[in-house]
Amino acid sequence: MQDISMGSFKLSGLLTVLILTSALVAQDKSDTAAVRALEMKWTESYKQRNIDILSSLLADDFTITVEDGNVYSKAGYISHTADSKVHVQIAELSDLKVRTHGDLAIVTGAYHEKGASEGKPYEYHDRLTDVWIKSGGKWQVISSHYSVPYKP
Repeated sequence: MQDISMGSFKLSGLLTVLILTSALVAQDKSDTAAVRALEMKWTESYKQRNIDILSSLLADDFTITVEDGNVYSKAGYISHTADSKVHVQIAELSDLKVRTHGDLAIVTGAYHEKGASEGKPYEYHDRLTDVWIKSGGKWQVISSHYSVPYKP
Protein backbone atom coordinates (compact mmCIF):
# COMPACT_ATOMS: atom_id res chain seq x y z
CA MET A 1 0.00 0.00 0.00
CA GLN A 2 2.86 2.37 0.86
CA ASP A 3 4.44 1.77 -2.59
CA ILE A 4 1.23 2.86 -4.32
CA SER A 5 0.99 6.01 -2.16
CA MET A 6 4.63 6.88 -2.81
CA GLY A 7 4.17 6.28 -6.54
CA SER A 8 1.07 8.48 -6.57
CA PHE A 9 2.96 11.17 -4.66
CA LYS A 10 5.84 11.10 -7.16
CA LEU A 11 3.44 11.18 -10.12
CA SER A 12 1.55 14.08 -8.55
CA GLY A 13 4.82 15.96 -8.00
CA LEU A 14 5.93 15.34 -11.57
CA LEU A 15 2.61 16.58 -12.95
CA THR A 16 2.86 19.72 -10.81
CA VAL A 17 6.35 20.45 -12.15
CA LEU A 18 5.19 19.91 -15.75
CA ILE A 19 2.19 22.21 -15.30
CA LEU A 20 4.30 24.96 -13.71
CA THR A 21 6.95 24.64 -16.40
CA SER A 22 4.39 24.88 -19.19
CA ALA A 23 2.83 27.96 -17.50
CA LEU A 24 6.24 29.64 -17.33
CA VAL A 25 6.96 28.87 -20.99
CA ALA A 26 3.55 30.28 -21.98
CA GLN A 27 4.21 33.44 -19.92
CA ASP A 28 7.66 33.81 -21.53
CA LYS A 29 6.12 33.58 -25.03
CA SER A 30 3.42 36.07 -24.04
CA ASP A 31 6.02 38.53 -22.67
CA THR A 32 8.18 38.10 -25.78
CA ALA A 33 5.22 38.88 -28.04
CA ALA A 34 4.23 41.87 -25.88
CA VAL A 35 7.73 43.39 -25.96
CA ARG A 36 8.00 42.82 -29.72
CA ALA A 37 4.66 44.62 -30.22
CA LEU A 38 5.82 47.48 -27.97
CA GLU A 39 9.01 47.85 -30.04
CA MET A 40 6.85 48.29 -33.16
CA LYS A 41 4.57 50.72 -31.33
CA TRP A 42 7.60 52.74 -30.17
CA THR A 43 8.98 52.95 -33.71
CA GLU A 44 5.65 54.05 -35.17
CA SER A 45 5.12 56.58 -32.34
CA TYR A 46 8.55 58.04 -33.02
CA LYS A 47 7.83 58.33 -36.74
CA GLN A 48 4.44 59.95 -36.13
CA ARG A 49 5.78 62.16 -33.28
CA ASN A 50 3.17 60.80 -30.89
CA ILE A 51 4.65 62.13 -27.65
CA ASP A 52 1.91 60.74 -25.39
CA ILE A 53 2.53 57.17 -26.53
CA LEU A 54 6.31 57.62 -26.40
CA SER A 55 6.11 59.01 -22.90
CA SER A 56 4.10 56.00 -21.73
CA LEU A 57 6.60 53.54 -23.24
CA LEU A 58 9.74 55.15 -21.78
CA ALA A 59 10.65 54.64 -18.12
CA ASP A 60 11.24 57.84 -16.18
CA ASP A 61 14.99 57.10 -15.96
CA PHE A 62 15.24 56.07 -19.64
CA THR A 63 18.51 56.79 -21.46
CA ILE A 64 19.39 56.36 -25.10
CA THR A 65 22.77 56.41 -26.83
CA VAL A 66 22.44 57.37 -30.48
CA GLU A 67 24.63 56.86 -33.55
CA ASP A 68 26.98 59.80 -32.90
CA GLY A 69 27.58 58.73 -29.28
CA ASN A 70 25.34 61.34 -27.65
CA VAL A 71 23.33 60.19 -24.66
CA TYR A 72 19.84 61.53 -23.97
CA SER A 73 17.40 61.23 -21.09
CA LYS A 74 13.69 60.65 -21.54
CA ALA A 75 13.08 64.41 -21.74
CA GLY A 76 15.91 64.87 -24.26
CA TYR A 77 14.69 62.04 -26.47
CA ILE A 78 11.12 63.33 -26.42
CA SER A 79 12.36 66.84 -27.22
CA HIS A 80 14.32 65.45 -30.20
CA THR A 81 11.27 63.50 -31.37
CA ALA A 82 9.06 66.60 -31.20
CA ASP A 83 11.54 68.68 -33.25
CA SER A 84 9.58 69.97 -36.24
CA LYS A 85 12.82 70.39 -38.25
CA VAL A 86 13.14 66.59 -38.46
CA HIS A 87 10.80 64.71 -40.80
CA VAL A 88 11.01 60.92 -40.59
CA GLN A 89 9.82 59.22 -43.77
CA ILE A 90 10.91 55.67 -43.00
CA ALA A 91 11.38 54.08 -39.58
CA GLU A 92 11.49 50.30 -39.64
CA LEU A 93 12.78 47.44 -37.54
CA SER A 94 14.04 44.07 -38.73
CA ASP A 95 15.91 41.05 -37.41
CA LEU A 96 14.37 41.53 -33.94
CA LYS A 97 15.30 39.04 -31.26
CA VAL A 98 13.61 39.30 -27.87
CA ARG A 99 15.01 37.46 -24.85
CA THR A 100 13.14 37.60 -21.56
CA HIS A 101 14.56 36.96 -18.12
CA GLY A 102 11.72 37.34 -15.62
CA ASP A 103 10.75 41.02 -15.57
CA LEU A 104 13.59 42.00 -17.92
CA ALA A 105 13.65 41.81 -21.71
CA ILE A 106 16.58 42.46 -24.02
CA VAL A 107 15.88 43.23 -27.66
CA THR A 108 18.48 43.25 -30.42
CA GLY A 109 17.89 43.99 -34.05
CA ALA A 110 18.36 46.27 -37.01
CA TYR A 111 16.86 49.71 -37.57
CA HIS A 112 16.49 51.74 -40.76
CA GLU A 113 15.55 55.39 -40.72
CA LYS A 114 15.32 57.82 -43.60
CA GLY A 115 14.15 61.41 -43.60
CA ALA A 116 15.21 65.03 -43.67
CA SER A 117 16.66 67.23 -40.94
CA GLU A 118 16.53 70.97 -41.54
CA GLY A 119 15.83 70.19 -45.20
CA LYS A 120 18.89 67.93 -45.60
CA PRO A 121 18.29 64.24 -46.34
CA TYR A 122 19.70 61.60 -44.03
CA GLU A 123 19.59 57.82 -43.79
CA TYR A 124 20.70 55.43 -41.03
CA HIS A 125 21.16 51.68 -41.04
CA ASP A 126 21.80 50.79 -37.41
CA ARG A 127 22.02 47.92 -34.99
CA LEU A 128 20.13 48.31 -31.73
CA THR A 129 19.93 46.97 -28.22
CA ASP A 130 16.94 47.88 -26.06
CA VAL A 131 16.34 46.89 -22.44
CA TRP A 132 12.75 46.66 -21.18
CA ILE A 133 11.63 46.22 -17.59
CA LYS A 134 8.25 45.02 -16.36
CA SER A 135 7.03 46.89 -13.31
CA GLY A 136 3.51 46.77 -11.96
CA GLY A 137 2.54 44.51 -14.86
CA LYS A 138 3.60 47.14 -17.44
CA TRP A 139 6.60 46.92 -19.79
CA GLN A 140 8.70 50.07 -20.30
CA VAL A 141 11.99 50.59 -22.08
CA ILE A 142 14.72 51.71 -19.68
CA SER A 143 17.77 51.81 -21.95
CA SER A 144 18.49 51.90 -25.65
CA HIS A 145 21.64 51.92 -27.75
CA TYR A 146 21.91 52.51 -31.49
CA SER A 147 25.11 52.20 -33.47
CA VAL A 148 26.18 52.15 -37.08
CA PRO A 149 27.85 48.86 -37.99
CA TYR A 150 31.56 49.18 -38.71
CA LYS A 151 32.51 48.63 -42.35
CA PRO A 152 36.25 48.30 -42.94
